[in-house]
Amino acid sequence: MNETIKNLIERRSCRNYKKEQIKTEELNLILEAGKYAPSGMGRQSPIILVLQNKEKIEKLSKINAKIMGVDKDPFYGAPTVLIVLADKNIGTYKEDGSLVLGNLMNAAHSLGLGSCWIHRAKEEFETEEGKKMLKEWNVPENYVGIGHCILGYPEKVGEAKQRKEDYVRYID
Repeated sequence: MNETIKNLIERRSCRNYKKEQIKTEELNLILEAGKYAPSGMGRQSPIILVLQNKEKIEKLSKINAKIMGVDKDPFYGAPTVLIVLADKNIGTYKEDGSLVLGNLMNAAHSLGLGSCWIHRAKEEFETEEGKKMLKEWNVPENYVGIGHCILGYPEKVGEAKQRKEDYVRYID
């Protein structure tokens, strides 16, 4: 089977991470794949923020958990959090950011890393604390959160769920 297709079929969301930080070379390859995601008319509306500082990740995790109404870590202890934001003034910003997240997760899997898309980025950065963080990070106000890609070395890899019977339908 083609290696790319194999990676796409075998990738699973990871929710159990080892504590060790991922290698810089791996991170750079993943980010490069994210940068080359398709975007509407090639406008490249997204940006990717890289968080590897434990305190900053914990601060963001608390905001995310509060939005979700829980007191557990929604980032599952992952040592790296990539935040994808996109320029809301570009009509395809949500789709553009979603494609970036897909590329990041698939690239991570191809390198043997675990990843998972974590929601609530939009809501995080609509809070006063979130707005303050974006300002500190020099992110313009027209950028909105699309999602997070958490990364790390997986403790364990899950099994694929059975695909539904009518996933693909041929129309004559």
